Amino acid sequence: MSAYETVIGLEVHVELATRSKMFCGCPTTFGAEPNTQTCPVCLGQPGTLPVPNERAIEYLMTIGLALDCEIAPYSLFHRKNYFYPDMPKNYQISQYDLPLCIDGHLDVGVNGETKRVGITRAHMEEDTGKSLHVGTTGRIAESKYSLVDYNRAGIPLVEVVSEPDIRSAEEAQAYLGELRAILQTLGVSDVRMEEGSMRCDANISVRKPGEAFGTKVEIKNLNSIRSVGRAAAYEIDRHTRALERGDALVQETRHFDEGSGKTHSMRSKEEAFDYRYFPEPDLVPIEPEPGRVERLRAALPELPRARRDRIAMVHGLSVGDAAPIAASPASVAYFEDLLLAGASAADAARWMTQELARALNAAGDDIADARVSPAQLAGLIAAVADGAVNLNTAKTVFLDAYAQGKDPVALIEERGLRQVSDESAIEALVDQVLAANDQMVQRYRNGEEKVLGALMGQVMKAAKGQASPQVAQKVLRAKLGS
Repeated sequence: MSAYETVIGLEVHVELATRSKMFCGCPTTFGAEPNTQTCPVCLGQPGTLPVPNERAIEYLMTIGLALDCEIAPYSLFHRKNYFYPDMPKNYQISQYDLPLCIDGHLDVGVNGETKRVGITRAHMEEDTGKSLHVGTTGRIAESKYSLVDYNRAGIPLVEVVSEPDIRSAEEAQAYLGELRAILQTLGVSDVRMEEGSMRCDANISVRKPGEAFGTKVEIKNLNSIRSVGRAAAYEIDRHTRALERGDALVQETRHFDEGSGKTHSMRSKEEAFDYRYFPEPDLVPIEPEPGRVERLRAALPELPRARRDRIAMVHGLSVGDAAPIAASPASVAYFEDLLLAGASAADAARWMTQELARALNAAGDDIADARVSPAQLAGLIAAVADGAVNLNTAKTVFLDAYAQGKDPVALIEERGLRQVSDESAIEALVDQVLAANDQMVQRYRNGEEKVLGALMGQVMKAAKGQASPQVAQKVLRAKLGS
């Protein structure tokens, strides 16, 4: 056991799913041609004035309420000044010392226990543009030249800042997964990390228990839950080894390399005063009406933790089995449609968390866009239950059907894989196998029970895998006199 304790705080940036940007009317469509969704306001041209997006501010308050934050009665936008090519105004409008949502928490499940992580703040800011570094690695140091796309500049961005309450890489992943599920449930963001609409910065240090916080590093722009866990694990190990050797650690910003699984130094860590914050002179303060806050609170949907507990209780599942089903409204809808199509809750959960999850991951699909419908999957589950196809064949067929976008039951018929359950047909095969294996039959009758498995294998081989295992074993035992 390590003598050191891990301390992690996460800063999660979430692009909101509004139709227009934070301070102008430009659209926010992902994947548009570079620099086609810009205007004088989001490009920071002289004489322009920002106008706040009311829907974005409501979304921010909704996020705060879901995280049990206090909604501040008075909040202010500031200018965060720094110079970088993707920042068209050379400052970012952001809430600094007076954020709108403060002092919340998020409960996450880790290894069967509940961990409460404090939420320091959730505040509004505008996103920056996107830099493309052209070269072999995509990193600025090795690039031949860089391009900038300002389509993303000005998109509403919420930053959720946790307290340094996270104590392991596993807890960091669990926190981020739970937060992502909440945001998806609220419908405030598509939280597609691969598209950059949700990004995570991790602040990591280690210390001996009871001591002051150690030297902190910040790992920027982690774009998957898995990457957060890998980067945290690497840094924890790096810090621990350095302290055990007596080496000094440097407060800095680091980059995580997906290929090597290692982090690399980028620059020394900035302090708040480096940004020369001052109140945004072109925007009035935000003073939410208490009645509006309460209306937003009353409109909150069922959140993931409550949804998991309900699904587990109503359908007799474990919380662990219910968790992936409750991960998003789309997965809940798929599960409920499976039940309506006749699948049992246990079978529906098993197929969704195993074969369907495997197929979705392989294809890079969201469950809302699943290529096999709930009705089609329910048909396959029924075929297994009726003995029309064995489970192993059904699993193979399902993955093939998903990849091809076909009905798995139709694919079974197309390939002639329907299982033979007729006893008379199977009996003829059993007779052939027993006649060809006199010695094995004698060994079984002399008490070698394990020989039954070998004989079963011969029967299934003779049936080309299409005999019902249950019927084949029943007939085989009857013929052997057991």
